[in-house]
Amino acid sequence: MTETILSVDTFDVRFPTSRHRDGSDAMNPFPDYSAAYVVLRTTEGAEGHGLIFTVGRGTEIEVAAVRSLAEMVVGQPVAELVADPGALARRLIGDSQIRWLGPEKGVVHMAAGGLVNAVWDLAARRAGKPLWKLLADLTPEQIVAQIDFRYLRDALTEVEALELLRAASINRDAREQLLRREGYPAYTTTPGWLGYDDEKLARLCKEAVEDGYELIKLKVGGSLADDVRRMAIAREAVGPKMRIAVDANQIWGVPDAIGWMRELREFDPYWIEEPTSPDDVLGHAAVRKALAPIKVATGEHVHNAVMFKQLLQAGAVDVVQIDACRVGGVNENLAILLLAAKFGVPVCPHAGGVGLCELVQHLAMFDFVAVSGTTENRAIEYVDHLHEHFVHPVRISGGRYLAPTAPGMSAQIVAESLTAYRFPEGPEWAAE
Repeated sequence: MTETILSVDTFDVRFPTSRHRDGSDAMNPFPDYSAAYVVLRTTEGAEGHGLIFTVGRGTEIEVAAVRSLAEMVVGQPVAELVADPGALARRLIGDSQIRWLGPEKGVVHMAAGGLVNAVWDLAARRAGKPLWKLLADLTPEQIVAQIDFRYLRDALTEVEALELLRAASINRDAREQLLRREGYPAYTTTPGWLGYDDEKLARLCKEAVEDGYELIKLKVGGSLADDVRRMAIAREAVGPKMRIAVDANQIWGVPDAIGWMRELREFDPYWIEEPTSPDDVLGHAAVRKALAPIKVATGEHVHNAVMFKQLLQAGAVDVVQIDACRVGGVNENLAILLLAAKFGVPVCPHAGGVGLCELVQHLAMFDFVAVSGTTENRAIEYVDHLHEHFVHPVRISGGRYLAPTAPGMSAQIVAESLTAYRFPEGPEWAAE
């Protein structure tokens, strides 16, 4: 009998990170890192895992969105799904009635991405490969076939994408071996949460240097006086040569972003991340022009590939930050990686939230092997918490991500953690 998708199980999983201010920033002072967790089960007992990162309240809405889309997945032949996840992506994103709730943005778009990622996880498991390797082994033609170019052709055509991928195929095997030996550069936000006191900030900054990182990131935007004090502490702790990026998490309007960052210039910030609304393309361009040579980075809240296209066309960003869970899954991230390559802008993925490091490492490593061919001025964000809840957690050594070797996308949550942190019935929440 033909193997089909038997069920789509979805769980509301929340971790109480707000208790210690882990993840705290100017816009999100008390986040509880959470996920709408997705498990596809087949009639032959195979599984595919995906998740959509959230920060607490509202996770139940994301779970409901996944369940509303699940009927388009249940009953589908597994062989067809894993052979062409792009077909499923177009079906989920293009449903005429569900699309009205976006289109291609917000809760329903992220839900579609969670399901698409679960299919890619299933495909990689069936192939016996980590996702980065599965993607890197695809031909340029196969990769291009996974991307919807309808709204992108004014910036990137199928022919241009094929040319980029074919050019990157030169020395691809050598880059894969280098990746396996040395891993991929990481930067750390572990020291930088806004809720940490000065002693903890200084201690974690020094530890980051000792651990081999060449870039750290601090949250800013709560109080200018506090930001000046904290930047001075961090700069003294890491020395004059180490890069320090800052992240405002969208707290400012354009004039405030420019004025505030001019007050922090003396500490040599490497980039300002999310200086204003993620939808304000021209605002980002104005900030970039006013603050150069401080770089502008954004992406974790950018809705879709069309928004990335406009940011790149407008010369509004110096650093593209893809997110494994914000857009419509692996397929749309393939498009964004190719757009960034076309415009020559480095990609430094957003991660840190529960499961984000585990998922996005695969996309960055694929980019190095098969798209951009470089790690220059590139690093994947890393935060040292919640990895113990994953069956195949990220591995870090000497400030670098080590290439995953287990089949799949590294999204599977440990069964005991799923039981303990399910909301609201899990024992970690039942007493609240």
